[in-house]
Amino acid sequence: MKLIKYTSLILLAWLAVLSVNAQKQQPNIIFFIADDMTRDMFNFLPEGKGKNLTPNLDMLANEGVIMMGQHVSATVCTPSRFNVLTGKYASRATNPDFLKQVKKNDNQRVVEWNTHIMPGETNMAGILQKEGYFTGAVGKNHVYEVEGWKKVPLTADTADSKVLKQQRLNYRLTQQAYLKNGYDYAEGLYYENPDFNGPMSLAVHNLDWSAEAAINFIEKTDEKPFFLYFATTLPHGPTAANRSWKADRHIIPTGTLDEAPDVLPHHSTIPKRLKAAGIPINNKTANILWMDDALGALIQSLKEKGKFDNTVIFFFNDHGQYAKGSVYQGATANPSVIWKSGGFKVGHISEKLVSNVDFLPTIIDMVKAKADKKEMDGQSFFKELEGKDSKKHASMYYEIGYARGVRKGKYKYIALRYPRWVKDITNEERAEILDAYNKRLAIRGKEPNNTDPMKPFGHVQIIPGGGDAEFPATKRYPAYAVADQLYDLEADPGEQNNLADADEYKAVLLDMQNELKKHIRNIPGSFGEFKDN
Repeated sequence: MKLIKYTSLILLAWLAVLSVNAQKQQPNIIFFIADDMTRDMFNFLPEGKGKNLTPNLDMLANEGVIMMGQHVSATVCTPSRFNVLTGKYASRATNPDFLKQVKKNDNQRVVEWNTHIMPGETNMAGILQKEGYFTGAVGKNHVYEVEGWKKVPLTADTADSKVLKQQRLNYRLTQQAYLKNGYDYAEGLYYENPDFNGPMSLAVHNLDWSAEAAINFIEKTDEKPFFLYFATTLPHGPTAANRSWKADRHIIPTGTLDEAPDVLPHHSTIPKRLKAAGIPINNKTANILWMDDALGALIQSLKEKGKFDNTVIFFFNDHGQYAKGSVYQGATANPSVIWKSGGFKVGHISEKLVSNVDFLPTIIDMVKAKADKKEMDGQSFFKELEGKDSKKHASMYYEIGYARGVRKGKYKYIALRYPRWVKDITNEERAEILDAYNKRLAIRGKEPNNTDPMKPFGHVQIIPGGGDAEFPATKRYPAYAVADQLYDLEADPGEQNNLADADEYKAVLLDMQNELKKHIRNIPGSFGEFKDN
């Protein structure tokens, strides 16, 4: 009897050792997400080759895999992050402010900077935490619902003690939101972009502060695998030197630090290093180098902790910038980089069409998590990374504001449908809307993009000429305001020639419209004649 008892104890101990070893074999995950990068900021793309000093990103790209077929389902900051972290289309958001708009919009979901992850909602951090991962977040939030957060205007005076008191409360509430969503650690946080985060005197980037928080997180890791979500505020505006790369490193959203962080090269070295590399010195190149310094600090910290060789690093830009706020390729096509020591079997380049809703299912497979992927819209491309055949998207789906899009084969179809209240807006109301919007731009120190109230509304904002984020796209695409658009991406990759009215493409148009119907059939909300209430 004793022998059986001892044998059982030995077996249990052996199983425990196996369990610990299996846990150790799980890779650490860093998901680094940049904000509003343009294609000329990537040395591995033709538009940016040799134009940037980014040795750390270059290393990841050279040693890892560049996902050239990477796409984004929703093309502004918040819903893109929602896609990444939940594996779902942003129309599935359930936060109160998002759902409040539904009735007004004839039950149509209007995806913009309004799709938040609710406390306890299944997301990347919560899934990995349940798998035994130590989880952390630093940088820009802009996606998790922060209950009780109150807006402090850009014009607020920090000399007023009530202003800083609210800023500090907002910060604590933001931390709590992360902790409710599966994070063990949340520091160095911005609720939103600097211009929308509080008073102008605090509305600067401080990447050193967020990087310091990330390094502190890595220092806290032990034998458990870890997950770090690092969402930089760069290179999104403000881009002026005194509010970005050259800003005072003592300034943070809650006031000023007694001592500036000392984890990145001093900002005075940025122009010197650019000059030495033969790179033009301007705010764009300086901010990208600053962001690369943060990436380098993470890598160095991993090496010092002996964690580097067992870490997978995802580098993702939230969306294409050329057509932000639309579903044109200039916004949806958005290469990413995935790195691990020794690279992936797929090789240096993957042309597989993948979406940002695919990241979470892929990571679930990568770490062998027990999570249920059935409710996710994404599909894993982990087999692709391993050099095997993996399931292909029959077609790609996109959604933003009042536009929906689908890509199938070489064709892209875009549908723009406004609810009744938009159609009923009077000319006088158009002028009022535009005037109020331009006044808000002026507070941020920006000139109006448009002063003509009769210009077509945007795809994502009901503002004549479009909102500030989408305005450039209104100038770049001739059929921007047309309800139905069809493009042959092989013959017309820039989407300049709308084929929707051409007789010879009627069958293609109908097929693409039916494909869109398939996608939105099981997604909440109506959309014009494609799906009624």
